[in-house]
Amino acid sequence: MAAAPALNDPVFSYLKPADVARLGEAFRFSETAHAGQTRQSGDPYISHPLAVAEILAAWRLDGQALVAALLHDVMEDTSVTKDEISATFGKPVAELVDGLSKLDRIEFQSAEDAQAENFRKMLLAMARDVRVILIKLADRLHNMRTLGAVPLQKRRRIARETMEIYAPIANRLGLNALYQELQELSFSHLYPMRWRVLTRAVKAARGNRREVIGKSLEAIRRRLADAGVEASVSGREKHVYSTYTKMVEKHLSFSEVHDIYGFRVIVKDVPACYLALGALHGLYKPVPGKFKDYIAIPKANGYRSLHTSLIGPFGAPIELQIRTEQMHRIAEAGVASHWMYKDDSTSLSDLQKQTHLWLQSLLEIQTQSGDSHEFLEHVKVDLFPDEVYVFTPKGTILSLPRGATAVDFAYLVHTDIGNRCVAAKVNGELVPLRTELRNGERVEIITASHAKPNPAWLQYVRTGKARSNIRHFLKTMQYEESAALGERLLEQAVSALGGNAAEIDTANWERVVREVGSRAKQEVLADIGLGKRLPAVVARRLLRRAEPAREDARGSGKLPGRVTIQGTEGMAVQLATCCRPIPGDQIVGSIKKGQGMVVHAADCLQIVRSRRNAPDMWLDVDWDAATPRLFNAAIQVTVANQRGVLAKVASEIAEARSNIDSISMEEDRSVYTTMLLVIEVSNRKHLARVMRALRRLKDVLKIARVKGQPAGASAAATGSVRLT
Repeated sequence: MAAAPALNDPVFSYLKPADVARLGEAFRFSETAHAGQTRQSGDPYISHPLAVAEILAAWRLDGQALVAALLHDVMEDTSVTKDEISATFGKPVAELVDGLSKLDRIEFQSAEDAQAENFRKMLLAMARDVRVILIKLADRLHNMRTLGAVPLQKRRRIARETMEIYAPIANRLGLNALYQELQELSFSHLYPMRWRVLTRAVKAARGNRREVIGKSLEAIRRRLADAGVEASVSGREKHVYSTYTKMVEKHLSFSEVHDIYGFRVIVKDVPACYLALGALHGLYKPVPGKFKDYIAIPKANGYRSLHTSLIGPFGAPIELQIRTEQMHRIAEAGVASHWMYKDDSTSLSDLQKQTHLWLQSLLEIQTQSGDSHEFLEHVKVDLFPDEVYVFTPKGTILSLPRGATAVDFAYLVHTDIGNRCVAAKVNGELVPLRTELRNGERVEIITASHAKPNPAWLQYVRTGKARSNIRHFLKTMQYEESAALGERLLEQAVSALGGNAAEIDTANWERVVREVGSRAKQEVLADIGLGKRLPAVVARRLLRRAEPAREDARGSGKLPGRVTIQGTEGMAVQLATCCRPIPGDQIVGSIKKGQGMVVHAADCLQIVRSRRNAPDMWLDVDWDAATPRLFNAAIQVTVANQRGVLAKVASEIAEARSNIDSISMEEDRSVYTTMLLVIEVSNRKHLARVMRALRRLKDVLKIARVKGQPAGASAAATGSVRLT
């Protein structure tokens, strides 16, 4: 394929002569680099980058982007380097090509790891320059158009990837025409039989409904003219995939889907949009609940239009979109309209601002995500198209994905608001933080300086920003708490060896940090707290002591001293739920790798075998004399099955200055019934006071503390009632 005829195509006519010359140079460079390579269809490989450049030229992207499109595979598929591209075509082009190149030279544990890391690289490059994703989307569009030559299994994988990632990104950037084409192509390859059947059905329905469509179109044009609204009216057929999703979501057969055809009304300005809406609502009856004003409240991707559904001739519903010419341009081209319609740059500022905020949020999520899979998970969450619009107390409109909660709203306002939120008000009423938000609600977040994210929030938040911020906070908190615990364990290990931790100088610490392959002292301490390193081993390194002889090594990993805990150490120290230890109980601890210390009651039946077979795994632990928090303790109470007995029990517990966390009761209740209560107490003495108070009730026959699940409790209980 010769370069000159291809680049003389009218699609490139908007470029300056210098840009066209540069494009010709890039074409020849790419053609030489890909010499001898063919696509699976048998076509010369150069046909692909040229087709990508032509798609971008239709969006009127600048010369640099088109040059990068022609070169987008040379780093990945040939021996050409980034430095060579930079020297020949400039650094901006080299950066674009590098952002599009996969990480093939890095070894990954699996194909999924490689794919996730490639997405992360591409999306982060996109956050720096949106042209990266526009080139990638054009690349994916051409690949999808020519996917028929690819083997079936790979074809389905690429189609699914396009449906889950690339089509939603196109939608998020407002590239509606591209979004719909990618969906259609993906659907046709994922479910070819369904696509063929539905395509035939739509074609047949088009002929059957021609009279209805023609009559409606004529009536709409006549009514708008009578109302003095100058408008262009056109019919538009719904895409096959859109019809399919409606059938699946609403459990409809094709014959029950009536709105496969709609109409688009283009008017000169915003007031004319509302005049047209009023005129058409007077022509046909509107369907209640089907009106959406995306002009007053635009979508997050900048889309603006009025949507309404009318009951047309013969009772068939008609979908209508009413918008201005400028809105129509943005609706079809989204962020690419910045290049297509440069004369409208001022009107595109809101769209560009929204896009910029989303791209910046990707960078924020990246800094807080632990790995590529986590990052990709967050991004996928943010690509869901369904949105709800809610108001801040000051009247600002914020958009969130459908199903988002008050916690998502808090993090959208500001990360600090999310980290410190304790409650929420929706329309002036207090609601739980897990409450899902609905369109038009006014949301206010209540914060407290001492509050911090709850791991349970991860079960119901919907936005990537909220999820990544919560995970980041919890990881940081665990790291800091584990380092504090590790420091205490190390001090005791050093002391047991006759040293003093306070006297170990910086040079010694730097030496040990290098020897163990860590980055800082804090990381070594966190590893000790998380059970990844033995404190005795680190202590010997710090004190330059040799390892003990084999016959003396028994118990070398065990701390000779006792560890003191308060129970307020957070995630670094966990109290076992099998025995629920409380201050006053004899306790032991075990450092679990990656989790920190788990504390059990010394007489816990769950650990008897482990303590016997591996005594060196266990540490002697004491409670600190000052333990400010409350602890959960389980008690089993057998009572006469009388009216009001639960109220009496609850009252006595409250009088004893305790709180009920949860209750479960026997399913088979006759004369007597057994209740399992989890209550909050400060120590064993407090628990004893509560139990004495309950024994005084005449309806209480027996009471005992439960360490671990009592025999038959799970079978007998109907479930638990939380009273917190």
